[in-house]
Order: sequence, then C-alpha cells, then structure tokens
Amino acid sequence: MSDGLSCFIRSLDGDWLQLDGCTVEIEIRRRFQREIARDGEGDDLIDQGSESMEFSLSGRIDMPTYLKAQTIFRSGTCWFIDPFEEQEIKVCFARVRYNSGSNEFEFLLIEDVV
Repeated sequence: MSDGLSCFIRSLDGDWLQLDGCTVEIEIRRRFQREIARDGEGDDLIDQGSESMEFSLSGRIDMPTYLKAQTIFRSGTCWFIDPFEEQEIKVCFARVRYNSGSNEFEFLLIEDVV
C-alpha cells in the first residue's frame, strides 16, 4: 500500500475494518458564545469548554473494502480509533465518497462526544 496511516472503524457491534495508507485531516473547533453588549465597548466571547472534531479520511481501497465501509456507514453510530491519540472514540459516519475507477475514497467522521 501507499504511505499513510492505518485507520480503524467499526459499527457499534461489528468487527474492526482496517484502512491502510490513509491520509487523515482533522478539524477541531471550540464551542463558544458571543455576547454583544448594546451601548458598550464591543462584545465578549465566552468559551463553553467543549470541542468538536471532524476527521476526513482519504486514500485508496478496493471494492470489497468499500462495501464493508458502506455497511458501517449505514449502521449509524460507529467507533473510530484516533490515529494520533490512539484512543477509541464514538463518531457519526457523516459522508462517503468513492470512485470505482480510481478506487479513491473520502470518508467524513464527526466525533460524538459521550
């Protein structure tokens, strides 16, 4: 396989599916509240102390692996091992893109904080 990370996903009660050679992009956002004071000197940002992570996985997989991933996608809630922190997290499998001509895929996983 190509260079990249090994990623692992599974449905709530299924077996782990290993995706080798993944490129992983992470976007982390903090939740905040903006308070605007009328007749005051601007606004205040109040940090609500929680984060939301999105993982975008891409690479190449064969058709049987894609079909297994599609089954996990359709199962709803699933689990993912964060390849950087090496911890199991609950995620929502939000989007699947697959090109059968090139075998390229892109999956979007959004952390479901428990």
